[in-house]
Amino acid sequence: MEIETLDELDDHLASDGALRGLRLQGLDLTSYGNRLSAYGDLTGLVVLGGTVPVPVAELLVARGAILFPGVADAPVDPWRGLYLPSDLYDGLERGYAETPDAKAYAWFVDARLRTDAYATLVRAIHDDSVTDELDELVTGRSVVGIMGGHALQRGSAAYTRAAGLGHALAQEGHLVATGGGPGAMEAANLGALCRSAAAVEEAVGRLAVVPGFRPDVTAWAATALATRQVVVDAAPPAAPETLGASARSLGIPTWFYGHEPPNVFCDVIAKYFSNAIREEGLLARSNAGIVVLDGAAGTVQEIFQAATPLYYAREGAPLPPLVLVGREHWTERVPVWPALTALASGRPMSDAIHLVESVDEVLPLLPPPAPAPPAAP
Repeated sequence: MEIETLDELDDHLASDGALRGLRLQGLDLTSYGNRLSAYGDLTGLVVLGGTVPVPVAELLVARGAILFPGVADAPVDPWRGLYLPSDLYDGLERGYAETPDAKAYAWFVDARLRTDAYATLVRAIHDDSVTDELDELVTGRSVVGIMGGHALQRGSAAYTRAAGLGHALAQEGHLVATGGGPGAMEAANLGALCRSAAAVEEAVGRLAVVPGFRPDVTAWAATALATRQVVVDAAPPAAPETLGASARSLGIPTWFYGHEPPNVFCDVIAKYFSNAIREEGLLARSNAGIVVLDGAAGTVQEIFQAATPLYYAREGAPLPPLVLVGREHWTERVPVWPALTALASGRPMSDAIHLVESVDEVLPLLPPPAPAPPAAP
């Protein structure tokens, strides 16, 4: 049983519940020494991060609890889980290099720490915490993944179409998930966040003044944050504790590609150090289908990674659709479609793959979303 707030801990202690098997995550236990001392045996209690003064820590360890302390010299809290855009871009007014996102990337690529056992353990704990909260967020939701290249420029016709697709999917009740980066990913997250087609159009126009994140991430992100503020002022997002039922826009980026900054148009961001875990997590959670817009090597990798479980699916198993958008792109410029159809020949996968010309053809190919779970009280 995970306890993530002091109110939950108070309720549990007041009920005289056993502590064996509890996971206390990210809590300030400064004032809990006396209450915990009432328990003679704390074997099986695990404390993950948080604030644990030395006397309380000594009490817990002496009575059999296991403590995983917080990490003082890493730029991330490995126990925190999901992020809001404001978390990653805090301090942007001093330049992108001063933000938590940029500092985490610099720490990740530091050659001295790449194979340091302590640093790799911190990264693994961090990614596991992200996965834990991400699973809670998407439970019961109809998730559609949108894949596409990071090079798509703001203000282009293709960017506008991607934003329109994200908006249409969110309006249908789907949670729109992307790789959380720039380009097509940003456009889809933007469209999903907006509550009206007019808001999408206005936001795309505002962003066009800084078309891409090169050469100046600071200007690119600052323009996006200002645009996001206009969007959320018109329709404020739900409080973080109710996001599971009401989130429309999800980004799952990685510091492995940290030179591509995360976009800010997500209700919540699940950012990983491990790209392998991030890629598989994004594709596996897209239970209502995957839509693929123009892209290059990274997008091609995602297509075939998504195709593999379709290829090996057992007869009769429900298969989420894989929809490629853009006939010329996927048959001539990057001829993925012929390979997919060759793989699918004679297999159930053949009914799950689709090639369409425009984003307007996507929605009818996707299953209707189930009703979202009720928000937490």
